[in-house]
Amino acid sequence: MRLGSKDLATLEAFPLPDKQDPPEITGTRARFVQTAGGRTGVPAPRRVNHPPFVQFNAPIAWTALALEIDADGTSSFEVVGASTFPRHWIYDAEDALAAKVGLTDFKEWWRHSFGKHTPWGEETSPAYVTAVETALERQLSTEIMRGGAKPTIRRVKEGRTVIEQGAEDTDLFLLLNGVVTVEVDGEPVAELGPGAVLGERAVLEGGRRTSTVRAVTDCKLAVASADQIAREHLIELSAGHRREGA
Repeated sequence: MRLGSKDLATLEAFPLPDKQDPPEITGTRARFVQTAGGRTGVPAPRRVNHPPFVQFNAPIAWTALALEIDADGTSSFEVVGASTFPRHWIYDAEDALAAKVGLTDFKEWWRHSFGKHTPWGEETSPAYVTAVETALERQLSTEIMRGGAKPTIRRVKEGRTVIEQGAEDTDLFLLLNGVVTVEVDGEPVAELGPGAVLGERAVLEGGRRTSTVRAVTDCKLAVASADQIAREHLIELSAGHRREGA
């Protein structure tokens, strides 16, 4: 813990014992599920929504992962549960980012994540996992959020439209939190999570939207002008967003 330039104290995090479900083993595969988590050592006095209605310890954060191993030696993973805060990032055996949870909800975590309302009590929370954004999108997200012009922040409720196919508009969108679906002629073609950059094809293709983007969950987006991003980057981004024939 720091105050200005001074180190005041080091508070050790409090890990909880890993939880392991009984393995599921058949003649062709084995499935293992493990939950890991804990809380910070910093006290967090607050009102909560369950008895005793006041907590002093920090809320608990956790991630539950499943590993499935097939008889042919192949394997796969699944994020089967996670606390609603912070965002969860999943890395593979080569330390490459493989998946992440698309939705965070600090208020829900702050008020509910303690005691029996965790996997060490009676509850867990399903995780809304999304594909990982590209390296280019990670670069563009930095340019949008830390470039010269400050982006406008827009909040969109679940089920509402972010972009309408056929509309004339050339704003770019960076998805900061939540999950959206991309539809072409009414057919879903992709589902995207935080870090995705949207809207570049209208900039390159005459100013008209080529797809509809709809909020699957409540979403938070940064809105940027197309002139903030180099055209060659928009062309490269667009090449990966042509999903009509996928």
